[in-house]
Amino acid sequence: MDETLTTTDSDTTTESPLGTVLVIIPTFNERENIPLITARLRAAVPNAHILVADDNSPDGTGEIADELAENDENVHVLHREGKQGLGAAYIAGFAWGLENGYGVLVEHDADGSHQPEQLPDLLAALENADMVKGSRYVKGGSTVNWPKYREMISRCGGLWTWICLGINIKDPTGGFNAFRAATLRAIDFESVQSAGYCFQIDLTWRTISRGMKVVEVPIEFKEREFGTSKMNQSIILEAFWQVAKWGAEHRVKQIKGLFKRR
Repeated sequence: MDETLTTTDSDTTTESPLGTVLVIIPTFNERENIPLITARLRAAVPNAHILVADDNSPDGTGEIADELAENDENVHVLHREGKQGLGAAYIAGFAWGLENGYGVLVEHDADGSHQPEQLPDLLAALENADMVKGSRYVKGGSTVNWPKYREMISRCGGLWTWICLGINIKDPTGGFNAFRAATLRAIDFESVQSAGYCFQIDLTWRTISRGMKVVEVPIEFKEREFGTSKMNQSIILEAFWQVAKWGAEHRVKQIKGLFKRR
């Protein structure tokens, strides 16, 4: 895979007890959004670094990100060779972040649906957890201007995950997540092949199934103002079948465990 990085030398010290924070933002045709979301993140958590993982956007998002990086030593850009999906972009970002010594890695959408001003809440919760999920559906969480059919799909995804896997996570498909570096190493993130909704469920399930602690904190989720959503039917179907498969495998392991104890 041909990936190039635009960055500048910078001081990676941070006040966080867990180490330097890296916020990973996958992009594909987000030229209107990336300057806005980057500015808000820099204001919300000034010590954090940002990695824009751009999938060779034809609208020039990558070039705009390069300009941001040239003027801000805390902004970096990972240029990828083409549109390879959300999951692949995050995996590449995680790998780059761990290789460069970051202690906390954050998933953050480029489209303004996640509110950077709420990132400090996730980071505070991570001090007593292995993974923190920004949740639309715990007490205090909300959605704004989001189409009802999209919310229904999201809630059904959460219900299906609970039925198949039995995990008590209200918003398993949510994409505003913070990880300790040690958590990502422990869950073998590079072997994840899921995308979209399924990618987020996969990371959550891997963390929980390894006995680590996942905490949800309330967030406000807003519908994007610019650009178009990348959600499609194939992503939804992938999540449905993959979660069912994981659930079946999990039940088989449980049954085998019962027989071994007899």
